Amino acid sequence: MKQFKRLIIPYFIWAIVILVIPLFLIALYAFTTEGNEVMTLSFTWGNFAKFLEATYLNVILKSFWLGLLTTFICLVLGYPLALIIARCSEKVQGLLIMLVTIPMWINMLLRTYAWMNLLADNGIINNLLAKIGLGPISMMYTDFSVMVGLICNFMPFMIIPIHTSLNKMDKSLIEAAYDLGANRFQTFWKVIWKLSLPGVVNGIMMVFLLAISSFVIPKLLGGGQYMLIGNLIESQFISVGDWNFGSAISIILAILGYSRARIGMQSALKGRAKAGRNFCIVAIVLSIILWVTNLVLTIMVR
Repeated sequence: MKQFKRLIIPYFIWAIVILVIPLFLIALYAFTTEGNEVMTLSFTWGNFAKFLEATYLNVILKSFWLGLLTTFICLVLGYPLALIIARCSEKVQGLLIMLVTIPMWINMLLRTYAWMNLLADNGIINNLLAKIGLGPISMMYTDFSVMVGLICNFMPFMIIPIHTSLNKMDKSLIEAAYDLGANRFQTFWKVIWKLSLPGVVNGIMMVFLLAISSFVIPKLLGGGQYMLIGNLIESQFISVGDWNFGSAISIILAILGYSRARIGMQSALKGRAKAGRNFCIVAIVLSIILWVTNLVLTIMVR
């Protein structure tokens, strides 16, 4: 057994180099700024206070609006599809899940370029619309094109966790609901929906975080006109060169990601009852902490 434990050492070292060291550097940049002649770096909270300045407030609001809208549409479209897949036989389920995940095998950049060709003024969709007298319609570099790109790229992240929850559901509970006189809607709302809440919460958090942190899709399909949080981080690191502020934004997104992971674990372990409540509580607490922290840090910086 000790011989096999030694095989873990290279992977452990690789994880430290790839994960731990970059995270340490990001945290170092987030909480520091350029010092004086004596000290190269000095501790500061100003990088986090800068995140909620009026200049970046529109970026935050735009990111959260598109993230919420993308998440809502993915849930509305993804839940029925996951429900249909879960009611099929095991062989058919495997085939349908493979079809859902096939787009994920292709690089996101290539998928985004494909949508650019489809939505362009002289693209395939507009050519088809022109033949029936409805085109051309300007779809590129709009909210619509960005939303289409976000939804199509992140839809599998909503379908798969919901399907997993539905597939693990005890089917005898559904039969018991029908035996007790419940109709289709009552059975769905009282049994199926509540038992699938862990997957719904996981899907919501995953799609939302991916949507607000995406930078390739808004940059290409939005024509550079849409600055989301992911684009803001990219510009701070590459264009502006303000690594401290970019690292601070990355830390905030990392905290949100950690919260999503905790919610997913709790919902998986404790079941559907506490999943929705934990999601709401964490969302409210994070919002309060974010705004109170901004007020305190602004006072400290001044």
